Amino acid sequence: MALWRAYQRALAAHPWKVQVLTAGSLMGLGDIISQQLVERRGLQEHQRGRTLTMVSLGCGFVGPVVGGWYKVLDRFIPGTTKVDALKKMLLDQGGFAPCFLGCFLPLVGALNGLSAQDNWAKLQRDYPDALITNYYVGRCPMCCCYLELLPVLEGTSALSLPHSIVSTLQ
Repeated sequence: MALWRAYQRALAAHPWKVQVLTAGSLMGLGDIISQQLVERRGLQEHQRGRTLTMVSLGCGFVGPVVGGWYKVLDRFIPGTTKVDALKKMLLDQGGFAPCFLGCFLPLVGALNGLSAQDNWAKLQRDYPDALITNYYVGRCPMCCCYLELLPVLEGTSALSLPHSIVSTLQ
């Protein structure tokens, strides 16, 4: 828990930097897990460049964009009631997620060396499945989490949500 408290202090002191570094770290860790546990590449066959690309995407795109979006969302819907949280989730999933995926997928394609034509074809092919998967995998559990924890989280902003959830579960 000391590590978590240190993270929270750093987040309070330098929210933008910590959010960007967290996004990059999580995306890099996700790629390592994918290569080692899912693809079973082993350390010799690990694609370090791919992991660095994911870290760069996290720090250079995902962290700033998502962090900025949550700040806008908290200003646009400043309340902390259950209804406010539902409004935020609906706006996030109905407005932001489709736009974000529409930017993220072509950026990944470009970083992977796809031509504009191939990237467009890949986006048309993959976008619907990616968006639907986002709704099922990313939001159904979060919706359940919101509904279960909302009474405890009254007065909590979206930026402090991870800390609130952890302190609630202790």
